[in-house]
Amino acid sequence: MLAMSDIKCIKLLRNQKGLSLSKIAETLHINWRTAKKYADEEQIPVPSGRPKRGMMYEEKWGVMVSDWLFEDGRLKKKLRRTKKQLFQELKNMIFRVLTGRFTSSFKSGKHNKKRQRI
Repeated sequence: MLAMSDIKCIKLLRNQKGLSLSKIAETLHINWRTAKKYADEEQIPVPSGRPKRGMMYEEKWGVMVSDWLFEDGRLKKKLRRTKKQLFQELKNMIFRVLTGRFTSSFKSGKHNKKRQRI
């Protein structure tokens, strides 16, 4: 498929300049059938794109994972999270949200310090 600029060029050469299909094909170094297709038909190609589906696009988890990947992109390669680590963190996060188990790192750290003193 040709780019839109090429298609517009073919239409311009055919409609306004009045060049023949073979002359257009020679000028643009394309097949004469391609020149005929875009010069004479009113059909303009529509970019085909499938709608993105899945957890990464439909739920809030995708934003979280993309943020993690962005943060890890700044780290050295050895310090980045692996796919398995990302999956485990995401699984733990989903479990905490579904069960309502939110723990503050400050509180748990304070609690652990008290245990160490005893």
